[in-house]
Amino acid sequence: MLIGIITPLAQAAEEENSNFLVSPDVGLMIWTLLAFLVTFFLLRKLAFPRISEALEKRQHLIEESIDTAQRTKAEADEILAEYRERLKEARTQAEEIVARARKAGEVHERESLEQARESREELLEQTRRDIESETRRAIQEIRREVADLTVAATEAVTRKTLDGDDQRRLVEEALSELDFSALGERR
Repeated sequence: MLIGIITPLAQAAEEENSNFLVSPDVGLMIWTLLAFLVTFFLLRKLAFPRISEALEKRQHLIEESIDTAQRTKAEADEILAEYRERLKEARTQAEEIVARARKAGEVHERESLEQARESREELLEQTRRDIESETRRAIQEIRREVADLTVAATEAVTRKTLDGDDQRRLVEEALSELDFSALGERR
């Protein structure tokens, strides 16, 4: 029976507690409103200025960081543009150096070929002169030999010694009959 009496009392207490939350009392509302206004006033006088100041400092730091980043980016862009320009100039200079080296090589090659050609021509000309000189000397030697042989043959045939005028006349006759031009043309 005791359980039968306690249960309705517990249910009644429970209903009062649940009604308290659903339908608040006017006095509680005034005290809650008064506590809220005092808390709001204290926060507005003490906390909000400090929070606002901290937020402004943070905003200034962020703005300065953004400005610094923009300046740094602009400087980096300028440096990049300058490096690209220098690289472009370096490539142009390298191409010019290669072109000059190629041109100098071609000129040197032409000059070397020309010098070799001139040297060859000079050598051929000197060889021709040497051959002609040797040919003339050989022809002179052959003429002397022919003259000596002619004098010896004439002495043997005539069995007498000829005087200087006779020898000269016989040698010139013998030499005029020989064709030495054919000897000079053979090379």
